[in-house]
Amino acid sequence: MDVRVFSGSATDVAAELAALNDVAFATVHANADTDIAPLQALPAPVALHGATSCLGAMTQAGTTAQVAAFALIDADGAYGTAMRAFAGIPFAAAQEATLAALEAADRAGEQPELIWVSATPGTEEEVLDGIEAVVGKDVPIIGGSAADNSVAGDWYVFDGHGRQGDGVIVSVLFPSGPVSFAYQNGYAPMAHSGTVTRCDGRTVQEIDGKPALDVYLDWTGGAVPVDREDTATQSILAESTLTPLGREVAQVGGVPYYLLAHPAGARTTGEIDLFANVEEGEVLTCMSGTIKGLTDRAGRVASLAIAAGSLPKSEVKGALMIYCGGCMLTVQDQIDDVVDGVNAALDGKPFLGAFTFGEQGRIVGAGNRHGNLMISCIVFG
Repeated sequence: MDVRVFSGSATDVAAELAALNDVAFATVHANADTDIAPLQALPAPVALHGATSCLGAMTQAGTTAQVAAFALIDADGAYGTAMRAFAGIPFAAAQEATLAALEAADRAGEQPELIWVSATPGTEEEVLDGIEAVVGKDVPIIGGSAADNSVAGDWYVFDGHGRQGDGVIVSVLFPSGPVSFAYQNGYAPMAHSGTVTRCDGRTVQEIDGKPALDVYLDWTGGAVPVDREDTATQSILAESTLTPLGREVAQVGGVPYYLLAHPAGARTTGEIDLFANVEEGEVLTCMSGTIKGLTDRAGRVASLAIAAGSLPKSEVKGALMIYCGGCMLTVQDQIDDVVDGVNAALDGKPFLGAFTFGEQGRIVGAGNRHGNLMISCIVFG
């Protein structure tokens, strides 16, 4: 197995991929403003798993405002990719894409070592359920939601044949070498918590019987400003990045594991819109993050991924990373520190990091979950 990572213009990245022999799997992450036509013109047998990434992507060479590609050369492995439009039923689309990806890998009916997924934002929980309906709950599902540059809905997923602004692309991986991963966040719990007493999917209406917005604003002590005179839903994505809401979903080594939900919109009716589903009865904890915590965490997650597989650094071939787009925008002026931390953890081995608007990964004791403001890393050996 070998890993190659390229970045630059779509034309340059397409040329690099075309020059490789025996590409088994290629995932490409592009700025939503980029013309991806050169990538879609790649000759067979290169099968693209593509998704847009906020303002570009990062690699071992730094950040790019255009395109980055991760290619696996693995003649002894098996890989398959398929894309489907949601057509109003995300569960069915994910199910169909998974079945088609297994067919493409010539492994129909088998459980892959890992699934790499990219979907447009909004229904990630249904997407995970659809994939698990095919492969079961034991297969790790890791990936990130497609992103644009301004939360305007310009995101999409793509393959060599087309693109979907409302769809999912699934890749099944049966690598010949070892694979390990980690899925974490860079936040700490605060003292404030409460129980969801009324909600509707991604909208929290009440916490402890009180308007959710009032409770959240009290918890954050004015750090998230809201204009009470504005009757429209107000975006609080940027303001809430360092104070998201966490749910304890497991304990790892006796330490609570929090899955995060990012407050996206504030309504003067007292409701909060999130980028992840919550349920009545769940306890929400106000979390706290720092710029340094978010810049340091990526390297630590890469180190955790290596440790999870008991893999010597010398045997690491490369890595795939998902880094929340909201976190990236918050630490944008320090993004070089993020890259440096990952390079140090991987000893300079090639990696691709996408900036996403939702992160999916596997949690010990809690299974495959969708969260926000999270970081994941897959290491290939």
